[in-house]
Amino acid sequence: MKKSQENDEEQKWDKLLQIHTTGRDDSNSDQYRYPYEPTPYTVLERFANSGLLCKENTLLDYGCGKGRADFFLSYQTRCHTIGVEYNERIYEKAVENREQGVAAGRTEFVLADAVQFSVPAEVDRIYFFNPFSIEILKKVLARVLESYYENPRELLLFFYYPSDEYISYLMTVDELIFSDEIDCRDLFPGENKRERIVVFEVE
Repeated sequence: MKKSQENDEEQKWDKLLQIHTTGRDDSNSDQYRYPYEPTPYTVLERFANSGLLCKENTLLDYGCGKGRADFFLSYQTRCHTIGVEYNERIYEKAVENREQGVAAGRTEFVLADAVQFSVPAEVDRIYFFNPFSIEILKKVLARVLESYYENPRELLLFFYYPSDEYISYLMTVDELIFSDEIDCRDLFPGENKRERIVVFEVE
């Protein structure tokens, strides 16, 4: 997809959902917490059409930024979404979006450090778009597993645009089983092998 088409697509969905989520923000990023960059809508469409998310599910979005994935996925699949964001300024943007956004009734946002956040028992889908480093991911996964052992349930983890480092680490976690992959390479030029959503199941 050409850059101009991509931008049109981004604007079109933002307008339809009555939210403002375009643009990158690295004002608070460092070696542990990565810049805010929204997932492209074309990728979210493919995720929504995968059959792995439906209205019975509750999706937790780590590093939700301004809430794009939350609004879009709850609009498309009618699932409930919880976005966790630690940057107060960006979190405020998500809250503003929620005031007028379509499907806002099924979305909620929490201002919290992912490492401290207790995963609610109803969460059965978790989405990551490279929000933080492996060091933080390890601590966050410990929280996820804690929630799982307290309330065993089907629990799927989705990693969009994962680095080799992420995948290598995830493959070593005993409680995680590689389950599926949603290929997104054809959506962008250049056959980038990171253009995919890798799905792991907690067992």
